Amino acid sequence: MNRDDFATLAESFEQLPTQEIISWAFREYSPDLVMSTAFNPGGIVLMHLLKQQGYELPVFYIDTGLLFPEVHQLRVTLEQTFGIRFERVLPALSLEEQAKRFGERLWERDADTCCWLRKVLPLQHYLRGKRAWLTAIRAEQTETRAKAKLIEWDERYQVVKVNPLLRWSEDQIWDYIERHRLPYNPLHTQGYPSVGCTPCTSAIKNGEHLRAGRWRGKAKVECGIHVPIWQKTFS
Repeated sequence: MNRDDFATLAESFEQLPTQEIISWAFREYSPDLVMSTAFNPGGIVLMHLLKQQGYELPVFYIDTGLLFPEVHQLRVTLEQTFGIRFERVLPALSLEEQAKRFGERLWERDADTCCWLRKVLPLQHYLRGKRAWLTAIRAEQTETRAKAKLIEWDERYQVVKVNPLLRWSEDQIWDYIERHRLPYNPLHTQGYPSVGCTPCTSAIKNGEHLRAGRWRGKAKVECGIHVPIWQKTFS
């Protein structure tokens, strides 16, 4: 399939229920289909939808070494709830090795480079040899994600990217979680609607955008994983 084929297919998916998009992805790409999660609410909804449909696939997360303790606790709870054994993906450099090469607390001086090292490059390595990648991104989260399609070819990672929750709203996500009594990160009830790495995540104030607490004070709303064209070079 070429770019135009994916655009046509994505348009036809607009009228399909989420469950049918998931089923299509499994028919087309299993067993070479994987799902990523950052253990935020959308990912939990997607895991539950998969379980309800009886689908099993590798679910992975990127452990940057800077995740909140609550994230690790939630991972254990979700393993017990869904019977999932999450695949842990690690950066090539430990935090100590990164500090030696790039200096201490790189995230404060150059958050883009830190995200590239600890998130984007590990994902590139993990997705090699995979055919398709299932995500829980949603259009309303950022301007970049608003341009995504329900299915698209990801040039950077050389995989088909399927985003079945793309049209879901924040209210729909939480209604689903409450209706099915699903576990979620307690930080979400403490002013953290979006949770990333500890140094780069803060609580939001009333009226702020849901991702206002990510990289506060910086002109940055994405770690780079879901940005179509973004490259870093190092001397």
